[in-house]
Amino acid sequence: MKFLLTAINAKFIHSNPAIYSLRACVGEKLEPHVELAEFTINESLESILEGIWKCQPEVIGFSCYIWNWKLIREILTELPKILPDTEIWLGGPEVTYDGPRLLKEFPQVTGIMVGEGEVTFREVLKQYLREAETAGQSEQQPESDSTEQQVADRRGTVAGKSVVERFGQIPGLCLASGYTAPRDLTDLTTLPFLYENMEPFTNRIIYYETSRGCPYRCSYCLSSIDKKVRLRDISVVKRELQFFLDQNVKQVKFIDRTFNCDHKHAMEIWQYIYEHDNGVTNFHFEISADILREEEIALLNRFRPGLAQLEIGVQSTNPETIRAIHRVMDVDKLEKIVAAIHRGQNIHQHLDLIAGLPYEDYESFGRSFDRVYGMQPEQLQLGFLKVLKGSDMHVHAQEYGIRYLELPPYEVLYTNWISYGEIRRLKRIEEMVELYYNSGQFTHTLPVLEKAFPGPFAMYEALADYYQEQGYFTNSPARAYRYQILLEFAAMKDPANREIYRELLTYDMYLRENLKSRPAFAAEITEEEKQDIRRFYQTEEHERHYLSAYDQYDWKQLSRMTHLELFRYPEPHYVLFDYQERNPLNYEAKVQVIGYPIL
Repeated sequence: MKFLLTAINAKFIHSNPAIYSLRACVGEKLEPHVELAEFTINESLESILEGIWKCQPEVIGFSCYIWNWKLIREILTELPKILPDTEIWLGGPEVTYDGPRLLKEFPQVTGIMVGEGEVTFREVLKQYLREAETAGQSEQQPESDSTEQQVADRRGTVAGKSVVERFGQIPGLCLASGYTAPRDLTDLTTLPFLYENMEPFTNRIIYYETSRGCPYRCSYCLSSIDKKVRLRDISVVKRELQFFLDQNVKQVKFIDRTFNCDHKHAMEIWQYIYEHDNGVTNFHFEISADILREEEIALLNRFRPGLAQLEIGVQSTNPETIRAIHRVMDVDKLEKIVAAIHRGQNIHQHLDLIAGLPYEDYESFGRSFDRVYGMQPEQLQLGFLKVLKGSDMHVHAQEYGIRYLELPPYEVLYTNWISYGEIRRLKRIEEMVELYYNSGQFTHTLPVLEKAFPGPFAMYEALADYYQEQGYFTNSPARAYRYQILLEFAAMKDPANREIYRELLTYDMYLRENLKSRPAFAAEITEEEKQDIRRFYQTEEHERHYLSAYDQYDWKQLSRMTHLELFRYPEPHYVLFDYQERNPLNYEAKVQVIGYPIL
């Protein structure tokens, strides 16, 4: 008997820890009956169906999330045609809160595993194995004359027993007859470690969990439903962290909903990765910044650059909005703590905003944007409210006049406070923030350009309008050409400083990339400058004032491996870009200022 657990991920680099956890929890004896299949949403329906068909499972389970539910719905319609005797189960947050309706919509589905599935899945698997042992594989699903009869068999009888007779005694299920008894919450320490075999996770993000539940009640979030925070035993966590460190895993992404809600737990983990840092692994944490204590900040400030990155959900700075979504947050305190972490210049901070929340109109969102942008995060994500089934926001959507997409991702269209047109404009602004701020490619140009506008939000708003006017949203420009576009935009808005913007963009480009050909927007190099640059590298070959790490290379090789550029503002000077020594936090080249003229 084969039970195929199927995940459809958003990207190849993602993995699905849920199906690995379900398989690990059945135990060594039962594990041979469980197979895993992972696909991505970028694959065609036909390709996924063929992949499943080749496995020939007796039973299949789908891990259902907001990003894959549209595709899974299509699979549920077509799969019974090619595997008519295969029973189908669903699980995951996308199907947990609307089970009875979904089973009516998809009668071909045997049942839904509700909430945490590790123990539930093991019991369902054992039931299938008992049936296989008692009746024999060939008798479990007698051949039927029609698809309708096959569905009736799947939903009705196996060896004369209905679905409820077969599975009704197992807690944590939703069957056509209704919900079974609720399942007790899992003791996290009893769950097996998922990554003993690292081969399936080559070149993929490692997701790791040390807690479940969240003490907060944010109305847009499903984590608020489980208010009981459970922690994995810290000695087990340390042993597993050491495994990741020994394996030189590139990134471990903690999926704890609020990692630092337990101060002692967070400190022990942060202290451990600090003391056992391998110089390679990066750890990602989702935290509540305003509850960080001084000793936590002091420890974080000692981290190696690149050891950790923090994701901080601000969502809004509007006090009325914060109250309406049941957030507990001191924005002033958060601002100070983000600044304290930023002073360490060693931790990537990712701050989030959500558009479409109650009491947040377009102008209010602009104010929230400017304040959070002013905190200078390495990344600022503009998200849009998703009205998730099971969340408090779903319950109150009508009260707030929130209209949203009926299918995933259930994203807001408009509310009582913000119009559809304004939401669409924010979408365009979001793209500008992604291309120009979050890319990290314009770190010196943008702060100067902002001064030509009332504030950062106004700048990105104008840039988005410019993109739309020029048709760049339809014909997306190549990455290198975005520098040229920004120069044209800056020159239009602030013509007196055109040449300064040209130099800033040239600096930003060489700071990130050792270009083989000179960018079109950059100033022409004079013959005198060419002679200066050649003389610098010829001298450096023999005297090594600036490039001591390149002692095995001649001057021509040095000139190709680094870059020397003349800048005229505020006064003429050369800048040497060293691409062998990059900042591990932002990947910018090391720079050294060299006098002009070169002697």
